[in-house]
Amino acid sequence: MATTAERGRQVRQRLLRAAAELIAERGWTAVSTRMAAERAGVAAGLVHYHFGSVQALLGEAALGVIRAVAADAGPALRRARGPGELVDLLLAALDGFSGTDPVSLLFTETYLAATRDPVLRAALAEVTGAARAEIAARLAEFGVAAPHRAAATLTAAVDGVMLHRALDPDLTAANVAPVLRAMLQGAGRTGSAPQTDSRAGGRG
Repeated sequence: MATTAERGRQVRQRLLRAAAELIAERGWTAVSTRMAAERAGVAAGLVHYHFGSVQALLGEAALGVIRAVAADAGPALRRARGPGELVDLLLAALDGFSGTDPVSLLFTETYLAATRDPVLRAALAEVTGAARAEIAARLAEFGVAAPHRAAATLTAAVDGVMLHRALDPDLTAANVAPVLRAMLQGAGRTGSAPQTDSRAGGRG
């Protein structure tokens, strides 16, 4: 038999899953306490018991999904053998998102909500900042000049591709990668010897 603590964790997870689904389906501002509770199959009062407010629930649910997407990109970052290959692998990971799928819609809704909610904005900035720092560390290893600025620009571009793909399905990895690879080349190199990509004759 599950303990009280285990039941509480199960309720929290059900509410987080329900909130993530509803953000994508209904939009951030349309999700109510009752709606989230009904989707999770729990009493409405448990939303406030576990999260304090429906906004706190939505924020934790959305950030959890965004952290998971960033974590999934980690192996690609570590596998890349040059900046160009890093771009290719990051964009290839996005080809599973159409722009209208639930994860893409959740990203869009969360970014919009963060413009009006300073607490959510700070939490989202922390998550995206951690992803940028990991990318910057790899770019520094590859000898890219100003790696933190390059990483900030690259992650903004990748996010933009994900958000705009609903409007322009041609924003595929194959079409976007050459542009972003050229951008990194234009950023220049530090004094260390540049590392080459695995593609024949290509440098990132």
